[in-house]
Amino acid sequence: MFPAASLLTIILLALSIAASPFEIRDSLFTLPITRRLNVSDGPINLLQHDKTRVAALKAGSLPLVNEGTIYIAAVGVGSPATTFNLIVDTGSSNTWVGADTAYVKTSTSVNTGQPVEVNYGSGSFSGTEYTDTITLGSGLTITKQSIGVASYTVGFTGADGILGIGPADLTAGTLTNSPAATIPTVTDNLHSQGTISQNVVSVLFEPTASQTITNGELTFGGTDAAKYTGDIGYTPITTTNPASTYWGINESITYGSTTILSSTAGIVDTGTTFLYIATGVHLECSE
Repeated sequence: MFPAASLLTIILLALSIAASPFEIRDSLFTLPITRRLNVSDGPINLLQHDKTRVAALKAGSLPLVNEGTIYIAAVGVGSPATTFNLIVDTGSSNTWVGADTAYVKTSTSVNTGQPVEVNYGSGSFSGTEYTDTITLGSGLTITKQSIGVASYTVGFTGADGILGIGPADLTAGTLTNSPAATIPTVTDNLHSQGTISQNVVSVLFEPTASQTITNGELTFGGTDAAKYTGDIGYTPITTTNPASTYWGINESITYGSTTILSSTAGIVDTGTTFLYIATGVHLECSE
């Protein structure tokens, strides 16, 4: 349990992940993302899915996937590329494939021999680490990107795997034979390979009532000024655990003129559908 000052709030925002204000208009690379409501197993309970994810994040355990509403990006792997529909997740950092569409070895595939495994609470995958060429949209290529090639998965209906764009430290412990090692994310490698000038990824979601629609974008290397008006507000990553492990920020929460929490830490999480505050705080405010 957490004291009131450090209660965990999960928030879903269109946010450019950065520590200081800047805008980059040139050399931006955009990848469309598609909202998909997963109804393959019949009627779903979005609230229950989110509550499960929030509980795992609060406990500081490994991240898990929201199986209700997911955002999908088409990602090419290999040369020639096989296209995989991957869940865009700022709450985890491993990129992996093979839940549905099988991985195809090509001339760019390198088997590192490292077993890799991630337990997401409501699902998991295990398999082998490869490095391969990744293609994100038009003209955005990453060489020697670490990916997991799944030999076993559970809980990933409607997707081929995950495009993890959270902090790289979340990958620690996922390589069985090198538990202290971390794996650079696709954003990290785009920056280190000189494709983008700033290690920044921006996330855009547009409101929609459609079950499946391309209504979002990932922009690597900066922010797209055509997608917003006014100025973007920036905030540093929180130092409050466990939110500091993720893309966590400090915030205050008010409802009208009522202060619900004067200071708390929250996570910017593309894998969560709703906005959440702790149950105890909600009950206290509603009495």
